[in-house]
Amino acid sequence: MQLTGIHHLTAVTARAAENVAFYTGTLGLRLVKKTVNQDDVSAYHLFYADGLASPGTDITFFDWPAPPERRGSNSITRTHLRVPGEGAVAWWHTRLRDAGAVAAEPALRDGRLTVDFEDPEGQRLALVDDGGTGPEHPWDASPVPAAYQIRGLGPIRLSVPAPSRTAAVLTDLLGMRLSRRFKTADGPVEVYAMGSGGPAAEVQLLADAAPAAQQGAGAVHHVAFRIPDADYQAWADRLKAARVPSSGPVDRYYFRSLYFREPNGILFEIATDGPGFTADEPLESLGARLALPPFLEPRRAEIEAGLKPLRPVTAG
Repeated sequence: MQLTGIHHLTAVTARAAENVAFYTGTLGLRLVKKTVNQDDVSAYHLFYADGLASPGTDITFFDWPAPPERRGSNSITRTHLRVPGEGAVAWWHTRLRDAGAVAAEPALRDGRLTVDFEDPEGQRLALVDDGGTGPEHPWDASPVPAAYQIRGLGPIRLSVPAPSRTAAVLTDLLGMRLSRRFKTADGPVEVYAMGSGGPAAEVQLLADAAPAAQQGAGAVHHVAFRIPDADYQAWADRLKAARVPSSGPVDRYYFRSLYFREPNGILFEIATDGPGFTADEPLESLGARLALPPFLEPRRAEIEAGLKPLRPVTAG
């Protein structure tokens, strides 16, 4: 029973069409699933990933008409995306600067060349050199050359006022290990690793005494950690035995989930790798139409009538 890495990260957008344009046009990711929030069918749930919609590569968004996030602690404050090499970071810096998304210069952080940037709604992101480790599955239709494409999620940064409480959950409950520490302008950061480690399987923990954040557009809603399909019931039993208040088993159709909050209030999810996004669409046409899980399919006409059309917006 080991977590194997980051599964996905879900954030909030209030401008879905512009979100699609930025993540597919500027960042070159593939829209692999256009569906709805299964708990609020008035909202899109948009999934962006690599060419094969691989677990560990998708950043997702709920489309909610929310005001901008009020930044603070008790939140996920930086989402890293992995690219293959320092040359790719430099290429991306130029691309993002030209798109008006980045002001900072690339810098060495935790031994990896990194460049921070934001999407049009202030979602705090970073591109990090992953040293070319792990698999890569480029998207043939991406506007970004295959040699520079984003390979998946990298370290996720949590900012909390009481790191020891979160650290205890990461290690004692989730089985992560303290890998190392490094310093930033915001303070010291602890790095917790899962499974075989590496940037695709790390959580960064920063002590932050600021008032708690208030979620809104540009905020992260939750982060999900990967498990093999066969371990799902064992993890449900583990949370129950530890008396951790949780959602209990939730079948999202594309994967199965368990949700709970760590002591500082950040929402965590444990998610299976399968069945995957090809459960209801062929790989070659992922994201082309509104996909609904079987239990929502009878309500398709009602749901489609309540959604805003995703009209094309010029990327970047």
